[in-house]
Amino acid sequence: MYVVTVSAAFGAGGGTIGPAVAERLDVPFIDRAIPAAVADDLGVSIEDALSRDEQVKGWLSRMLAAAAPLSSDYMIGYDPPRMALLPDAEFVNCTQSAIRKVVCAKGGVILGRAAAIVLRDHPTAVHVRLDGDPDRRVRRAMRTMHLSEQQARDALDHNDSARTSYVKHFYRTDPANPCHYHMLLDSTRLSVETCADLIVAAAKASHPVG
Repeated sequence: MYVVTVSAAFGAGGGTIGPAVAERLDVPFIDRAIPAAVADDLGVSIEDALSRDEQVKGWLSRMLAAAAPLSSDYMIGYDPPRMALLPDAEFVNCTQSAIRKVVCAKGGVILGRAAAIVLRDHPTAVHVRLDGDPDRRVRRAMRTMHLSEQQARDALDHNDSARTSYVKHFYRTDPANPCHYHMLLDSTRLSVETCADLIVAAAKASHPVG
């Protein structure tokens, strides 16, 4: 079974390149399936799980706020949602478990979730980082997400910052560090097809079939 992890900066096309690679390797593209599996394990809604996903802006602020003493108004006569009380470390542990279970069952292409670090000891996984010039990433986001330039720049800053903070806090490393990856691709200059071809070739080379 092929296993590929894709770490993508905002506007680098991970949501397009990942599925293209999965289709060519005939394995699942695993993105929303991870928070869905976490929600099932924790007994919460998919919306609650997505609210703590590593791609959502503000998770670190919520964690710090949760560590502060609760006001009496909050504590009296109010039943907070389970996700409000769940430690972030427990959520991350469930995410890691979901990643390992799904790749063990049928392989797949996993986008985000620090999967390259979670699966760093997997014997045949290929770890890929997609990045590129910020201005080119902004232009891609404007084109593919129908955003204004200011909206795209704000989204780039917020998303890149949130994802970097998540990985640095829980894994004590920088997600952009080349040591985590077998391939670093400037997907703002290479086409989706070229990136997918290169990743598929690497996956097949690391896991020969037959």
